[in-house]
Amino acid sequence: MTDAGEDLAALPSLLSVYAGREGPLHRLIWRLDQRFARLVATTTEPMIGQMRLAWWNDALTDESGVRGRGEPVIDALRELNAAPPAGLSQWLDGWEALIGETDLSAYAAGRGGGLFRALAGQDDIPGWLEQAGMAWALWDLSGHIDKVADEAIAMAHAHLLSDPVKWPKPWRPLRIAYQLAHHDIKGGRRAPPGLTPALYMRLIRLALLGR
Repeated sequence: MTDAGEDLAALPSLLSVYAGREGPLHRLIWRLDQRFARLVATTTEPMIGQMRLAWWNDALTDESGVRGRGEPVIDALRELNAAPPAGLSQWLDGWEALIGETDLSAYAAGRGGGLFRALAGQDDIPGWLEQAGMAWALWDLSGHIDKVADEAIAMAHAHLLSDPVKWPKPWRPLRIAYQLAHHDIKGGRRAPPGLTPALYMRLIRLALLGR
């Protein structure tokens, strides 16, 4: 497989381990999410940022396979016949909501719903999974942008699942991600900025015991 060309952050790297044979795809999806995050973080002119996101959309949806050729993440996704990933447009819209005036609701619905669709590998997902993705995305954001952290956690609380759900086995990494976020959101705590020892131990416990 083509090398995706960059290191993957510790938490998504560990989550991808629990995706089984879909692990390589999960790692690419998370790498793509990292690219979007870096694009938004380095954007100073909203119009330029929107154009850069539009380039990713055009490249990933190009049926000819010409656009974006040579970009490691895109090449690797094409090798897996996974371009475009599910939920791409929604996912990009979520990241765009952080360019210029921050719209947390649009960000949560877009990045959370789109990313969880991509990781699930299907556009048609149940409402509760999209809701879980929204809670996770807001929790994750709270660990990276101080000025919206408290608002993000408060909003995430409203997206926590109120009823128990049965997570299909292929969605195990998404369950673990959501449950990691749930723990902090319930306590009104921001996400840690990285993989702390405490977060790592919670992940292992969730992976082994499911709670």
